[in-house]
Amino acid sequence: MRDAAPTTIYLKDYTPFGYLVDSVHLTFDLTPHATRVTSRIAFRPNPNATDRTFFLHGEELTLIRAAIDGGEITPELSDKGLTAITPDAPFIWEAEVEIDPGNNTALEGLYMSNGMYCTQCEAEGFRKITYYPDRPDVMSTFTVRINGDLPVLLSNGNPTAKGEGWAEWTDPWPKPAYLFALVAGDLIAHPGQFTTMSDREVELNLWVRPGDEGKCAFGMEALKKSMKWDEDVYGREYDLDVFNIVAVDDFNMGAMENKGLNIFNSSAVLASPETSTDANFERIEAIIAHEYFHNWTGNRITCRDWFQLCLKEGLTVFRDAQFTSDMRSAPVKRIHDAIDLRSRQFPEDNGPLSHPVRPESFQEINNFYTATVYEKGAEIIGMLKRLVGDEAYAKALDLYFDRHDGQACTIEDWLKVFEDTTDRDLSQFKRWYSQSGTPRIAVAEAWDDGTYTLTLSQRTEPTPGQDDKQPQVIPVAVGLLGPNGDEVRSTEVLELTETEQSFQFTGLAARPVASILRDFSAPVILEQDQTNSERAFLLAHDTDPFNRWQAGRSLAQDTLLRMISDEAAPDADYLDGLLSVLRDGELDPAYRALMLGLPAQSELAATLYERGDTPDPMAIWAAVETLRQATAQHMQDLLPRLHGEAMVDAPYSPDAEQSGKRALGSAALALTSRLDGGAMAADAYANADNMTLQLTALSCLLRARKGEEELAGFYDQWKHDRLVMDKWFGLQVSMASPEATPKTARALTEHPDFNWKNPNRFRAVMGALAMNHAGFHQTDGTGYQLLADWLIRLDPVNPQTTARMCAAFQTWTRYDAGRQDLMRAQLTRIAETPNLSRDTTEMVSRILGA
Repeated sequence: MRDAAPTTIYLKDYTPFGYLVDSVHLTFDLTPHATRVTSRIAFRPNPNATDRTFFLHGEELTLIRAAIDGGEITPELSDKGLTAITPDAPFIWEAEVEIDPGNNTALEGLYMSNGMYCTQCEAEGFRKITYYPDRPDVMSTFTVRINGDLPVLLSNGNPTAKGEGWAEWTDPWPKPAYLFALVAGDLIAHPGQFTTMSDREVELNLWVRPGDEGKCAFGMEALKKSMKWDEDVYGREYDLDVFNIVAVDDFNMGAMENKGLNIFNSSAVLASPETSTDANFERIEAIIAHEYFHNWTGNRITCRDWFQLCLKEGLTVFRDAQFTSDMRSAPVKRIHDAIDLRSRQFPEDNGPLSHPVRPESFQEINNFYTATVYEKGAEIIGMLKRLVGDEAYAKALDLYFDRHDGQACTIEDWLKVFEDTTDRDLSQFKRWYSQSGTPRIAVAEAWDDGTYTLTLSQRTEPTPGQDDKQPQVIPVAVGLLGPNGDEVRSTEVLELTETEQSFQFTGLAARPVASILRDFSAPVILEQDQTNSERAFLLAHDTDPFNRWQAGRSLAQDTLLRMISDEAAPDADYLDGLLSVLRDGELDPAYRALMLGLPAQSELAATLYERGDTPDPMAIWAAVETLRQATAQHMQDLLPRLHGEAMVDAPYSPDAEQSGKRALGSAALALTSRLDGGAMAADAYANADNMTLQLTALSCLLRARKGEEELAGFYDQWKHDRLVMDKWFGLQVSMASPEATPKTARALTEHPDFNWKNPNRFRAVMGALAMNHAGFHQTDGTGYQLLADWLIRLDPVNPQTTARMCAAFQTWTRYDAGRQDLMRAQLTRIAETPNLSRDTTEMVSRILGA
């Protein structure tokens, strides 16, 4: 177990490692509980380093022997690594260690999953494999020999030799240890090929357990599309002879971009129409693209230290968002990204876990794989591209790849290529990386004889450790609409750089209606005093798809807030405006389906809290239910038509067109189920021929407090499929009534198929509990206690998953005193648990410090 009182590490204290690594040779003799790892590493003094202390990280290792230049030595050992005296010249380090992958339940380093050996080394897992300078700025080529009795033996790079019971792999591209990977198991390959733009043939393989062969085709096609897209859009060609993906059941993350050997959580790569929803297919397509794109933005160019994590992750998330926009619907993708940012990153940015996109310090780096680093990091890339333009962005990226290939870089390196290609000073823009919190933009308007003046002011509230905020560069995309709904000024990007700035638009015939923050041009909160009639006007006429959706969303939020605070009736203007949009058959069905969505209950709670009210989760839930019921009644004549439009008379395909139709049909079915008691849903369930339709119908039945027979039948049908069973577990908690949610979750933890040591299964139940807003926040505190009980139990087994799940408590201070006391008590109980991991200790301490 790690030290529960860890040392804080600071960005300002960075110094390069005292030695360079020219080559690494590793030999693995695999056995479940006594794997031997022999390393032979060529070191030489680093001329740019001032500290020549030879310290190698190592945790949970048994050292058998160590030698320098063939002479055995006795290094000084600690629970963090070893120190030795070395010559002031190049030397060969050798070490032999023993590890126990069979009992490695933390799923970090080398561990076993259902008889398969696999690794997860990001961020600091390699130190659990052998002694090494486990830091991203130490890069080397790797040659790996694997000795074992399993039929498939894989590592990074290209296969260079093999025989019965052994295989050798060589990765010619220097990489840090966190990109090392090894897999050994009884696996079956789904093969493919790709011809690069320079006419090289690349062998592709998707490796799975026996029985999963039928779930590989979509993932393989997504990989080929990603490779082609990266060539076409970024000019990046794959650089090895083989690219392998392996599906692993027990995995803390979604996937890992190890060079040439991507390891995937099974849920992020395996798919079939019978077992996967449209959302699963889209997620898989995006994750495969993300990990493949890391080959250049993360592998060939990596980060100098873990403070620069956003350098590789923010850029790669932005690239995978571009990819999905090109493969599917760009407006729908943008809306989904905004919804995700507001529901996950904004609470993080404005709570006790707030941190800059590039943190200044950390205790446990695993706790900084956050929405801020990933999603806000991607938004920063998008803003930069919007500010400099598409052509300048492309030139800067070309320079970035040319200048820094094979290097471990910083945010300063990244911004410098833009300054060099555009002659812009990005010193103020850099504040996006150093300031935490979500900027807020207040809007004021004036009209005078043909001139429209738009005044924007920005502010960012204090966040932990940052009381004073400086103005940032914020691109605000604006368009103007005339009284008849025609666009009198097309989109212009205004650069807000001061605390307050005014922008004038002249020569206008009539006062316009402004469409502000088009395409969600910056990750900010817009504070605009808009009437519902103005919102309804934008809902009907805005030419920007995002802001048209946003107008409907704002109407819905205003309606719900008045229902919660004033017990008002559902707003007729909102319902009529929504009806008019849904009648427009020219609009993308996926877009119309999004129009039917409502703000998340946690988002409504945040808004109430920000305006000085104490949110009541049950009142929020009741208002949402009332508005959904009113929407169903208001649209009852249209619902059959919408459901009919969604019918797909063709073999199942997860493409954008079919998926959009099914999304609209699912939304229509959910509303219809409120009127007919689930009769249509029961029929839909009985006739479903794919998982999207089957799961949608089952969801509607459970929401209608029906479907016990279908739920049992679903289990009998799919109990052999672990990924579908994750859906079965999660759905019951998600669809439970608020008062039944903790009881439902507790009962599922007692089910024979609840394997709490599997991250997917644990998240299916406990993640659904935390996401069921009114259910989690029951006044008796049973939701809090249940989650805390399981986090305390999981922590000694899997600290990473435990720490991330603690974020469910991060908004505890926004609720009433009774709920605050209950949550504080559970957080304190977790914090006082003996031998608590440093991952969880840091998270709980930060949350309690709010």
